[in-house]
Amino acid sequence: MSPGDLAAKYGLAVSGKRPSLGEYTRRLWSRRHFIVAFATARLTATYTAARLGQIWQVMTPLLNAAVYYLIFGLLLGTSRGIPNFIAYLCTGVFVFQFTQSAVLSGTRSIADNLGLIRALHFPRACLPIAFTVIQLQELLFSMGVLGVIILASGEPLTLRWLLVLPILFLQSVFNAGLAMFMARIGAKTTDMAQLMPFIIRTWMYTSGVFWSVSTFTHKAPHWVAVILDNNPALIFNDLMRYALMDSVSSSSLPHHVWIITLAWAAVVGLGGYMFFWKAEEEYGRG
Repeated sequence: MSPGDLAAKYGLAVSGKRPSLGEYTRRLWSRRHFIVAFATARLTATYTAARLGQIWQVMTPLLNAAVYYLIFGLLLGTSRGIPNFIAYLCTGVFVFQFTQSAVLSGTRSIADNLGLIRALHFPRACLPIAFTVIQLQELLFSMGVLGVIILASGEPLTLRWLLVLPILFLQSVFNAGLAMFMARIGAKTTDMAQLMPFIIRTWMYTSGVFWSVSTFTHKAPHWVAVILDNNPALIFNDLMRYALMDSVSSSSLPHHVWIITLAWAAVVGLGGYMFFWKAEEEYGRG
């Protein structure tokens, strides 16, 4: 008898065989408590050795904002024409760092956890999703400080602040999908982890973190303006600014902005999930 016939006769199955997408999703959902526990433990361990501990969750984006304000706001003058530039800048830095950190950690999530992958059987998508949850926890911890900065800068507390919840949900779905997409690539091409910081930095410069993209798109060719205006990182930045800053009006947002945001979250979230699932059997091999 062939090996396949013997396996069928005794009810044996291939170890680590990729399940169907529906079964994979069911198994992933059953590991949701593991994902949250893993993310919380990793986040706590990250700052254990630091003297200031988890205060660095807030200090890191604040220090980045201070550096960007010095260089772009004061030296290069990109603050001209932007009302309440400090709130504008801090919001952009905090929101973009959520995506940046999720993508960078997702890229390394498989390669840096081979011991865990080879020791335990679980849906490998748990790892990039868990690292996205880590970054979301950091952002939620920082949002309180961001709210204080925005209020101290003169912005009022309005009902638009409630929009923060759907914005963060859609951005989390987008980030998780992108993290899973990059996790598969990073598992095969380990040099991608070295390349990604440069790609992310370029993306940041085109995402209106510390300057207004509209000052460029008014003069740019139409196709360039369309690409820049539909940049998902820019859309999440502008939506969060609209939610938190009364000085940012709805006229500054792209037409059908919520439809575009939902489309980005659905396409990247689901696409990244399916792209990652396709290679489930390959993670940890070799």
